[in-house]
Amino acid sequence: MDHLEQRLKLKYPQLQHTVKTIKSPLRFCPFGAHVDHQAGMVAGMTLDISVDMVYVQNEEPYIRVQSLDFPDEEYFHLEQVPAMVPGFWGNYLRGAVMALRKNHILKHGIYALVRGKHPIGGLSSSAAVTTAYLLALCDVNGIKLPELELINYSHWVENHFIGLNNGILDQSINILSREGYLTVMDTKTKSYELIERPQAMPEFEVVIVYSGVSKALIGTDYNNRVDECKVAAWLLHEMAGLPMKNLKGTQLRDIEYEVYQEHKSGLQGRFQKRAEHFFTENERVKQGAEAWKQGDLQKFGSLMLESGESSIHNYECGCPELISIFHILKHTQGVYGARFSGAGYRGCCIGLVDPAYKEQIKAAIDAQYPKQHPAYKDLYQVCFSKTDDGARII
Repeated sequence: MDHLEQRLKLKYPQLQHTVKTIKSPLRFCPFGAHVDHQAGMVAGMTLDISVDMVYVQNEEPYIRVQSLDFPDEEYFHLEQVPAMVPGFWGNYLRGAVMALRKNHILKHGIYALVRGKHPIGGLSSSAAVTTAYLLALCDVNGIKLPELELINYSHWVENHFIGLNNGILDQSINILSREGYLTVMDTKTKSYELIERPQAMPEFEVVIVYSGVSKALIGTDYNNRVDECKVAAWLLHEMAGLPMKNLKGTQLRDIEYEVYQEHKSGLQGRFQKRAEHFFTENERVKQGAEAWKQGDLQKFGSLMLESGESSIHNYECGCPELISIFHILKHTQGVYGARFSGAGYRGCCIGLVDPAYKEQIKAAIDAQYPKQHPAYKDLYQVCFSKTDDGARII
C-alpha cells in the first residue's frame, strides 16, 4: 500500500489532504449459485485477494482516477458523467457517481490510484471495485451509509448503469463479510447472519483455478438464464392458480416450496431445470449453514459438489474448460468441495481444500488440464487463498 501512496503523491503533487487506503476483497461463495436474481438464499466469505485503492479528497468537483491495470486516466466533472462504454474499466467509477447523485449532493471529487485486475473472472472484482469507489466518494463528501444501502447503490451500478440483471450476492458478501465467519443472506428480505467458525473446525484454504477463458458477462447467456427463471416462476403461478404478475416482476422465490413440489411435473425442458436448481440450491444454503455451525467440512464440501453438479446439469451454465476443472477437483484428494465461481460462463472454479494437500492439488491440475485443453496451457493459473474481512477503509 505504501508503494501505491507514493505513486499517488508523485502523480498528483498538488495533493493537500491525507491519503487514505481502501481494501475491497474478492469473494468466495460455496453455494447459493445463480439464485440471487430470483431473491434466493446465498452464502459466502471474502478472500485475502483484493482490489486496492489509495485516494485523497479533491477540493474541486472533479474525478481523477488512474488504474494501474489499464491505460487511460478517468477525468470528469461530477455533474458531467460520461456515458457507459461497453468493456471500459471506468464504467464502474462513472456508475458509482451516478448512483450516489440520485440521493446525495457530491461537492468533492477524488484523486485516486486503483489496482486489482485479476484474470480470474468469477470472483467479482467488479463488485469489489464499485464498493471501493462508493466508499471513497462517501468519505470525501461526508456521506454515512448503512451497509445495506451501500449494497443497494453498488447493485444499482451493475443493474442500471452496466446493464447486468444480477442479484445482490456479490455486493453483499463483499461488504458484510468478516474474517472467521460465514455470511448467509436471504436476498428477498435482506436479512443476514454472520455465523462464527467453530474452534474445532479443521484448517482450510480456497483453491482458485483460472481456466484461461475470459468473456464479459454481457456477452454470455447470463441475462437469458435470468429470463428463463422468470418464465418458470410465471408458469408455476399459472399452474397453481396464484395471482399473476407481469413477467418482469415475477421471481421463483414468490413460489412456496410445497407449491413447487405439487406442480413441478408440469414444467418442461429448461424451465423445469432452472426451477429445480433454484429450489435445491436454497436447501443447500440452509444445510450448508448447519454444517458450518457443526464444523463439518466434509458435509459442507459435499454440498458444494452438489451445487456444482446442479449448475452444470440444471442451470446449464458451464463451458467445457470449467467443467473439466470441476471434475479434476472433484476427484482429487484433499478437496472438500468445488464448483464454478460467479456466473460460470468463463473464469474459474473454486474449491475448499485441506492445506496439507495443496501441492498434490496443483499437481493434479497441472497434469490433466493442459492435456485436455491445450489452447489454454499457457493461460490457466492455480492459486490458493485464505479468507479475510470485507471491504473497508484502512
